[in-house]
Parts: sequence; structure tokens; C-alpha cells
Amino acid sequence: MDKMNGTSVKTYIPIWSKYRPVILKLMLDSAEEPQHYQLSGHEFKAMNARQKGGYHFVLQVMKGKAMNNIRESQAAKELLEILQLSRKATELTEVSPYEITLDKQFVLHISKMSQPAL
Repeated sequence: MDKMNGTSVKTYIPIWSKYRPVILKLMLDSAEEPQHYQLSGHEFKAMNARQKGGYHFVLQVMKGKAMNNIRESQAAKELLEILQLSRKATELTEVSPYEITLDKQFVLHISKMSQPAL
């Protein structure tokens, strides 16, 4: 939260916007097997120099909403926001849940999850 004007600062939106086409392709390709993509850690660090590590997260998304708690991760919240702005991502998450993980080495892992039991 930006204390100056009460609005939320969007730190990672530029990174996620840049990688959105890659993320969508990985989501499509994950129907066959989990996908992995090496992101540039320096991009994240440059966006938020004050953050000391802790960029890793797990985002489980279905029907355009997080299925797990991502409140602690600004990077995960902003990735979800970018996915919600994408018609293709919205279509994909309407059909199946996805798990998107950013590990400590800045490797993005995308898996199409099995359907939850009804």
C-alpha cells in the first residue's frame, strides 16, 4: 500500500506484462506435461530493491481466482491480475485449474492441475 495516496503500488505488473505471452504458451503446453521457464531474477530485484528475497510463491488459479492464499506475495497477486486481464488465460482457467510456482531460482513452473472433485 502506498501511504502517500492510499493506492496499491503495482511493482511487478511490468514484468508479468512482458512475460504474459510466454506464460500463456506455458499454460497451453502444460496440458501435456508441467512446464518450466527461467525468469531473470535481476528484473524482480530491480523492481523492488528493498525486498530481501522472498519472491517465491505458489498460485493456484481457477475461474480467474486464486484458490490458495496469496496475500503475502505481491508478485503472485500481480500475476493473478495480469491473468485476469487476459481473455485467453481466463478461458484456460475456466476449464481447468493451474498451479503457477515461482521458485527461489526464479524458475516459473506451470502445471495444469486435475479437476477438483465436485
